[in-house]
Amino acid sequence: MKKIVQVVLVGGLFVLFAGFSAIDKKWEKPFSRLDNEVRKNSKAYQTLGEATKTIGHRLTGSVNGEKAEEYAFQLLKSYGFTDVSYQPFEVEAWMRDTVTLSIAPSSSDNFREVPVVSLAHSPVESKLQGEIVDVGNGLEEDFEAIKERIKGKVALANINLVGAAGKKNLHRSEKTALAIKYGATGVIMVNGAPGKILLTGTASVTGAIISIPAVCISNDSGGELRKWLKEEGPLEAHIDMHNISKPIKARNVIATLRGKSDERVIIGGHLDSWDLATGAIDNGIGSFAVMDIARAFKALKVKPERTIQFVLFMGEEQGLLGSKHFVSELKKSGEINKVSYMMNLDMTNDPRGVNAFGRDEMNEFFASVGSAIQHVDQSFKNESSNRAGLHSDHQPFMLEGVPIAGLSGHLDPNVLQCYHADCDDFSLVNKDQFENTVRIASMYLYALANTETIAVSKLSDAKTRDYLISQGLKEELVIGQEWRWEQ
Repeated sequence: MKKIVQVVLVGGLFVLFAGFSAIDKKWEKPFSRLDNEVRKNSKAYQTLGEATKTIGHRLTGSVNGEKAEEYAFQLLKSYGFTDVSYQPFEVEAWMRDTVTLSIAPSSSDNFREVPVVSLAHSPVESKLQGEIVDVGNGLEEDFEAIKERIKGKVALANINLVGAAGKKNLHRSEKTALAIKYGATGVIMVNGAPGKILLTGTASVTGAIISIPAVCISNDSGGELRKWLKEEGPLEAHIDMHNISKPIKARNVIATLRGKSDERVIIGGHLDSWDLATGAIDNGIGSFAVMDIARAFKALKVKPERTIQFVLFMGEEQGLLGSKHFVSELKKSGEINKVSYMMNLDMTNDPRGVNAFGRDEMNEFFASVGSAIQHVDQSFKNESSNRAGLHSDHQPFMLEGVPIAGLSGHLDPNVLQCYHADCDDFSLVNKDQFENTVRIASMYLYALANTETIAVSKLSDAKTRDYLISQGLKEELVIGQEWRWEQ
């Protein structure tokens, strides 16, 4: 039976409508079993709640991070996996200590203290004094417009885009890289979340210590600072910063479900978090969903056609360190060519559809799978997006041409405001939406692991380059020093 797929643009998303064909019907029974198993027996909410309470944050290189690795390892063992392993790697781990930010008019010593947090990979020691120059959104065009004024000064930049509809934002680390390129001596980032919320995260595109201090202030403080600039003229920032950087060992945790072939599908999520809170959303809901999907597959005694690896990455927040190591090991062994697909769950919540990451050849397959999911769960929207992005653990795989899948869901605004912030705790987790992630992701994973053929394959080096350009990612990768082709 030939399948006809209708794609309709609704509210900026592609909504896929497909008749329930024989192609869909083959998924109905396994999807129903997965749906029932998760609804009745999911441990995702319970285990994440336990981990946030007993471990706390999961910063890579910390005692808590080590406890999180051990928790994940033992949890997967308890679900019946015999093939669970640690994949150790050594990194230079960054940890915050103390930081203060004082601001005064250049002609006065009337300093005002501003609440602040260090951005990761800032220098271990920094005592900086410098005039503040507002670079707006911190895009390259913003730096270029004031390139003669920014040298030797402290850049003030928005983390989010403000008043720049239709433009593409850059990651905070890329904005910091531009500040360094244009000669700034420090960076003050203004959080986009309203109120007094402070955000952390890496300011390094490489995961190495950067040459200038980078800090974040709240949205309220940013508004006040800009008001002072307007009313009082030039302002001077004094940043006094102390951090810790030392070599540590961290471990990815891998559970393998052997299939009938050594071709493999990888589903992963980063287990590590920042240290301002317990990282329940970023990325507790992703990593603990991965472990509960593993539990469901084991409980149902699934014997997939392709081997499935459930991977909990460490070091994501400090520069995708665990996933980069994982891919490096695959390349060394030649097994990168056996990876058919990588699905990444990073802050994935209450999925409404799938993101095919720019691989148009997969639209029909994902429409078929989504249609089958709708027959199990009529509330599932089967929406589809098709655009690749960076800055999570899928990136090292994607840069090697491996096909990527993600799930398109949503988080409430009050939850998103706590991204990388001191309010990212377990109270933000919605149990039903969390378990929806487990249910829907398990069905897509099952289909990828068991479909007879997959319409896409690993891209060659040249085609990977062309694909990344077509997805508009070259500029970011150049800034991030990850573009390996001639510019």
